[in-house]
Parts: sequence; C-alpha cells; structure tokens
Amino acid sequence: MRILITGFDPFGGERVNPALEAVKLLPDEIGAHKIDKLEIPTVFHKSKDVILSQMKRYEYDIVLAIGQAGGRYELTPERVGINVDDARIADNEGNQPIDEVIQVDGNAAYFSNLPVKRITEAIKAQGIPSRLSNTAGTFVCNHILYQLGYLQATAFPKIKFGFIHVPFVPEQVTDKLEKPSMSLETIRIGLYAALEAIVESGEDIKVALGETH
Repeated sequence: MRILITGFDPFGGERVNPALEAVKLLPDEIGAHKIDKLEIPTVFHKSKDVILSQMKRYEYDIVLAIGQAGGRYELTPERVGINVDDARIADNEGNQPIDEVIQVDGNAAYFSNLPVKRITEAIKAQGIPSRLSNTAGTFVCNHILYQLGYLQATAFPKIKFGFIHVPFVPEQVTDKLEKPSMSLETIRIGLYAALEAIVESGEDIKVALGETH
C-alpha cells in the first residue's frame, strides 16, 4: 500500500502551518506501507494541480490531506466536502472566490471514503481530543477535500481519500489568547494514530458520532 499525505503552506498571515509541520514529522513508512509527504499551496485549484501531478507519478491507495483549523481544539476528521468556494479571506495568491462552484460537472458533495469514525476513535484512544466534523468550511481545505472526491469519482476510482483538520500550535496563539492550541508532538501522535487506523481496516465502525446542530 502506498499513502500520500499532504500539508498546506502557511496562510492568513501565519508564519507556520501546523498541518505541514506535523506531516513533516511523520515517518516514511507505517508497517510495510510507504508514506509520501507533499507540501501543497493554500491556493484554490493550484492545490489540486499539485496533488494531481503527484498522483500521476505513483499509484496511490490512500490520499490524506491535512489542514489547519484555527479555533478548533481537537483533531477533526472531515466527513464531506461540498461543491462551493466561498472565501472569507484571500488565498496565498490573492484569489477570493465567493459562491463559486468548484467543478461544474461534479456532485453537490463528495463523502470521504476513509473510515472516518474509526479514525476519530483511534485518535481519542491516544488521549487526544478528536471529533468527527461535518463541515470542512468553504476555504481551500474544503476545496481540496472536494477535489479529491472529484478525482476519485472521475479518474482514480481505486483511491481512498480524506481530510483531517488540526488546531493551532501554541506559538500561533500568543496574541490570540481566546484560541485553543495543541502541541505539534500531540498532533503528530494523533495523525500517526489516524494512519494506523486507516491501514488496519478500510471498514468503518458503527458508533454514534453525529451532532444535533
């Protein structure tokens, strides 16, 4: 099995992106499975092009994207990406699409086909806060989750794809005292637990992780 795991470059005026830094700390293998790590730009559409170029180089079984969700206090596997870009801030090249369709011939949404509940529970089993999320936002994180679903539906039918959001790290919140943070090492441990869950089984577990609102 070959795994591609991606992390975004810093955006929104931040000097670091904990998603990328945690990805860099992951090993190159998990068991007998090869892990490739890729930095992608926080730019609409270009982020997909960079991933697609890498996916054409190797035959991947799993593509997992990692992104920053400042303000969340837990690791949040994402259930679904929706077909809309609605950017509150500009991306790293100044693009700020508002109410734009990502793929005109795509579905309204694509659900991750990774075992997202198994992943969530595996992270929690390490003593790390985790929650299954039903919204990846409408910025580049949702954009890339949706694009991965589109690529799976149209060109790479065998891949398993998904997305995990991670919190700020402490150095990012020295001037944001109301914002939660998590150490980079804890994020790394959580992501490794997620990868272990993914390679252990492609079947999800039946457990209530929904929300009432």
